[in-house]
This record gives sequence, structure tokens and C-alpha cells, in this order.
Amino acid sequence: MKPRVYLDAPLERPGEVSLDDAPAHHLARVLRLREGEALTVFNGRGGEWDAEFLGRRRVRTTTFNPIERESPLRITLVQGVSAGDRMDYTVQKAVELGVAAIQPLITRKGVVRLDGARASARVEHWKKIAIAACEQCGRNRIPDVLPLIDFRDYRPNGEGPRLLLSAQGESIRAMKIESGTTIAAGPEAGLAPDEQEALERAGFVRASLGPRVLRTETAALAALAALNALRGDF
Repeated sequence: MKPRVYLDAPLERPGEVSLDDAPAHHLARVLRLREGEALTVFNGRGGEWDAEFLGRRRVRTTTFNPIERESPLRITLVQGVSAGDRMDYTVQKAVELGVAAIQPLITRKGVVRLDGARASARVEHWKKIAIAACEQCGRNRIPDVLPLIDFRDYRPNGEGPRLLLSAQGESIRAMKIESGTTIAAGPEAGLAPDEQEALERAGFVRASLGPRVLRTETAALAALAALNALRGDF
């Protein structure tokens, strides 16, 4: 499999493209590509290009392939932010499983407290994780990682089904599933009772993933896999 690299560039026609520091370092120092070796590049706006590494911070694009590997279910994950690597893992694997957008929330029982510049920096970090996951899994469109907000400021968008992951809910197999579905998952200690009630007032229905209690970094990913198996592209 050829290396895949995201380039923040127009990529509108075949030709040479100059590399920014991050992709140049990745190709030359991490992947150790040599001049003339083949790779695939994409810019997150659809499709991908066959390309050749020219060395010295340049690649040459040759043939465009309009292929897409998106899930037919455009699922938004509303995720209570968990600590450290747990949230990073959730973002990475959710992208691999086809999520269309991730809305991180600061919740009452969550251990993470971020605001201002620290919140913006963390979101940028998650965006980089999403890009790297797309490079790995073959997606040519970068999922949205939305700004980090407090739970009290969250307002659901769209008219699709809304599922609140809960051990007390009905089996997710019985839930209405279609493109535009939103799933909500709590942080390590779960959502506070009033937060769960607020989501239910907003149209979320409690959905269970079985009799076992799943960790925060497992629940949303299990739901994404289940939804793709039930109505998606698994």
C-alpha cells in the first residue's frame, strides 16, 4: 500500500506541489521516501491523487481518482471529553469507523476542564489526529472536529435520529437509524442526571449496547461499529 499524505493545497490539476514542514518531515524523516517513489495525496475535499516524491519538499501529482470511502451514515458523535489518551483514542477510532463530525463537550462529571486558548489548542490537536486517521484508513474527506463547548451551550442540529448511549436503554438494534444520526456518549463518570434529561428533552432516545458497562473510549466506538453493521457499509 502506497503511503497516503494529507496536503493543505488546492490540488486542482496535475503538477508540482510544495510541501509544508509537517508533510515534508513525515515523508522524508518518518516514511523515509526516496526521490521517485510513489505515494497518494489528498486535501480532504474529495478524491485523491497518485503522486511522486521529488525530494526537497516537493511532490508531483499525476492522476486524479475520485474514489470516496465515506460511510453512507453521516453520524455525528457528541462526546463528553475524557482525560488524556482516552479522548485521543476516541477521535482516532471514530474517524476510522466513518464518523462525519465530532462535537466535544465539557460535562459536569468529566475530569477535563479547558477553556480559552487551552480549549482551542486541544481541538487543533484532535483535528491533527483526525487527519492522521484519514491518512491511515483511506478516507478522502476530513470529519469536522467542532469547537469544544460546555454542555449547557450544546444545541442539536438536524432532524435525524438521536441516540443517547445508556445501559438503561432499549437495544440499539431496535433504534431508528438513517443518514444524519447523532449519538451522544458521556465521559468517564457518565453524564449527570440533568444532562441526560436535557438530551432526552432534545429528542435523544436511550440506546443500549448490551448488558455490560463499557468504558467511555469503548462505548461510542462500539455504537459506530454497530450502526455500520446494521445500516452502514460493514
